[in-house]
Amino acid sequence: MIFSSPEFILFFVFVLLGLTALRNHHTGRKTLLLIASYYFYAYWDWRFLSLIWLSTLVDFFVGKKIASTSKQQHRTRWLWLSLAVNLGLLGYFKYYNFFIDSFKPMIESIGLHSSSLDIILPVGISFYTFQTLSYTLDIYRGKIKQHDNLLDFALFVGFFPQLVAGPIVRASDFLPQLKSYKALTKENFYCGFQLFTYGLFKKVFIADRLAMFSDNVFIHAGAYDSITTWLAALAYTMQIYFDFSGYSDMAIGIARILGYDLGENFNFPYLARSPREFWKRWHISLSSWVRDYLYIPLGGSWKSPLRTYANLLLSMILCGLWHGAAWTFVAWGAMHGLALAKNRLWMHHGPQVDSRYIQLAGWIFTMLFVIIGWVLFRSDGFGTAQLMLRQMFIPEAGISWINPFVLFILLGTLAVHLLESKGLWRRWIYPQKRQWYSPTLLFTLLWVSAMFFPDGYKPFIYFQF
Repeated sequence: MIFSSPEFILFFVFVLLGLTALRNHHTGRKTLLLIASYYFYAYWDWRFLSLIWLSTLVDFFVGKKIASTSKQQHRTRWLWLSLAVNLGLLGYFKYYNFFIDSFKPMIESIGLHSSSLDIILPVGISFYTFQTLSYTLDIYRGKIKQHDNLLDFALFVGFFPQLVAGPIVRASDFLPQLKSYKALTKENFYCGFQLFTYGLFKKVFIADRLAMFSDNVFIHAGAYDSITTWLAALAYTMQIYFDFSGYSDMAIGIARILGYDLGENFNFPYLARSPREFWKRWHISLSSWVRDYLYIPLGGSWKSPLRTYANLLLSMILCGLWHGAAWTFVAWGAMHGLALAKNRLWMHHGPQVDSRYIQLAGWIFTMLFVIIGWVLFRSDGFGTAQLMLRQMFIPEAGISWINPFVLFILLGTLAVHLLESKGLWRRWIYPQKRQWYSPTLLFTLLWVSAMFFPDGYKPFIYFQF
């Protein structure tokens, strides 16, 4: 069940009807949301509900144990239990075959037998694992207190709008929202419906149609000429942004209708003028998680410059590995780690000249770097990435395919980002008060999405992570 499917719309209508019927029962409404969340997840495969229940119970129990003792040794043992369970589940389901296949020659050289297993990757395991871990880690570090209400904690872990692909929500942000009654209001419904519609349009009309072009070129890498290959790289650059930011808009919008705030997850990342700024704008919930729970615990920037650069590199390598069990993701993470290190070195030792031309040059180099990174991210192996990059930078003869829709979206995306850089886009599309054109705009976007709704199952890109 995905947000853009008719099944989800029907499911959500029943949820709203149930919440309306339970308008005077705060606990009953939260229980209904939890049951609905488990049904939503079980729609893919009911067997993996046991993993969510295990993570929920372990971290709820561990959180209470850490908070109940002042002995550092005992607190550390309980923390290691949480880490072992959560990372153990994630490692087994997501990375077992990856490491077995990668190191098979080494394993067999010492006389051990190794074989891959037929393991199904549970949807959303990377997201809810990080979410529950942040709760335990925050208690251990004294940033929050343990939560005594198992129902609230279970809903924090399993809340269906953000369960399978984020945003990654912190306990300190979400659990306090469960203490107060959340009425269904017209204002929340309108704001949430607005966000949901924008996200649906991004996914259905833009991302899915861009995929028809980019997928074909990546599958037949090296068969197309330089211009077509560049256009495919740009198409995927836009596709992954509209696909994932579209999902985030829909998730945040659904939560808003229900009365909950999940926070912002994208802030026009393609306006970034440096790799550091890009990660402040792209997948904000993940980048802040990596900063707070990987980079800073490794030492952050508090030690020597060399150690700081190493921390950046290691954090981004692990971030790349989080995205997928493949060496291309590791290489993509390493690219961004090196870029962040280089960016930090420039900030501290490079000439500090701030002019319109320097900013423009920073944007051009950042976007070029990001596009090359997305080529590696999208490729099914280094061979495909090599063919794509060779055609991009060493032009050879090939098939020419200039897709008008891709050009239209490219120009439209540039225009929107230019307007946002002037502070105009959000003022028009997300006005403080409803403008006369708002209903017309929403109806048009819904109509276009319905007319161009793709045939077959089109999952969001980040579902695979």
